[in-house]
Amino acid sequence: MSLRLMALALGLALLAAPALRAADAAPALPVTTSFEKVAGTEGAPYVLMVKNTSQDTLTVTAKVLLSVTFHAENKARNLPAQGIEAGKEWKISDLSADDKVILSAPGFATLEVTVP
Repeated sequence: MSLRLMALALGLALLAAPALRAADAAPALPVTTSFEKVAGTEGAPYVLMVKNTSQDTLTVTAKVLLSVTFHAENKARNLPAQGIEAGKEWKISDLSADDKVILSAPGFATLEVTVP
């Protein structure tokens, strides 16, 4: 194979790579999210509601990236996997303003939300 043909083949392969990655992208996590501010609580006053909008039970894990930390504490809080039935909600409490919550489930793209 000539050098030109090899260069052309490589160029075509590189052009096709982004299109293949886009086609292989995981679907969006089928949930809706909303925040509630809980009055009269000490500490972190926000609760995140994660509602399953799919027809199946989802097993979702969450990682909370804390906006305020102390040097002796972990900067993230990992929550164990939670099964959310179709149409039901999972409430994640003890959140502070500007915390980030990363939700993930097998087969779906991760979803990151920030506490207002």
